[in-house]
Amino acid sequence: MKAFAFAAALVLSPLSAQAADWPTAAPAAEGLSAAKLDAMSAAIKAGQFQQITSVLIARHGKLVFEAYYDEGQKDGGPEARRNTRSTTKTVTAMLAGAAIARGALPSVHAPIKAYLKDRPPVANPDPRKDKVTVEDLLTMSSIAECDDDNEFSRGNEERMYLIEDWVGFYLDLPVRGFPDWMPKPEASPYGRSFSYCTAGVVTLGQVVQNAVKKPLPAFADEVLFKPLGIEAPHWQISPKGLAMGGGGLGLRSRDLLKLGQLYANGGQWEGKPVLPADFVKAAVAPHANARENTDYGYLIWLQTFPGSDGAGHKAWVMSGTGGQKVAVVPDLDLVAVITTTNFGVRQPHVIAEKLLTEHILAAVEK
Repeated sequence: MKAFAFAAALVLSPLSAQAADWPTAAPAAEGLSAAKLDAMSAAIKAGQFQQITSVLIARHGKLVFEAYYDEGQKDGGPEARRNTRSTTKTVTAMLAGAAIARGALPSVHAPIKAYLKDRPPVANPDPRKDKVTVEDLLTMSSIAECDDDNEFSRGNEERMYLIEDWVGFYLDLPVRGFPDWMPKPEASPYGRSFSYCTAGVVTLGQVVQNAVKKPLPAFADEVLFKPLGIEAPHWQISPKGLAMGGGGLGLRSRDLLKLGQLYANGGQWEGKPVLPADFVKAAVAPHANARENTDYGYLIWLQTFPGSDGAGHKAWVMSGTGGQKVAVVPDLDLVAVITTTNFGVRQPHVIAEKLLTEHILAAVEK
């Protein structure tokens, strides 16, 4: 395995040919400790964080650290298309923002029913289901009884994979109930009751696709991937032929870093607008409370992590099963990517967040 930290002695590293699309700098030049990053690599190689496959860090818009811990393995190294799992959801949110920017969707308040015509009648009809909006799906707070964290939920994503029509699966769900021990939306922070629902994001992908009148991958290439120089993304496809907006999109680690940097730049890439600044601002604002000390924006987690200075640093986090992380830390002007194969490991998110706080954020010296 090889780890590459960008410094004067490494400008001719095997990754330098790929560095052309991103300015690089030595860690120290951007206020990070190279020694602490080296210690991080040693800990990863020693297996202290189980199976970390890559770590990338950008500071002040410059790539200061890029390491791959699975080079030499099949489907490893810088060109590997990482199974991003649910980090894909944030990409779907970006595509919704792009659709709004082009007028294909009027706003986040648009009811989704208008973009899901010519479908069979839904099960469990209810006028409240007809009022579900794009924003309801972006914030995991629609009225549908859908909870991936509850194995008894009718909307649990594992049940979705058993049938052919994933969008129909979501649309057929009954209205969610709120017994006395569960706060109703109006009594919840931000007026929304959070419930993690992959099926809703799959449906949002269908809404965007129908609104823009082209396949979701083609739209993504046009408005997001090509402007960022992201090539050959690998989409998972549903049995009905819909690109899976809820998870599993294959992207390189650098591609993930670019997506994080796009949000850090307020929607701009190389000085050119890719996403509207007002949509990005709304996307990273809290719209629902996901759990204690964690809010949720538009398909992105809003968390606070401790730094080396003892202060808390707010972060916008794209997150996927196994501990896949794209963390944007605005007050430090830092973006970090962690990819893993910790799919069968206990508490993989805790492992990735420990790596983020105890090594990446701890390496920031000024």
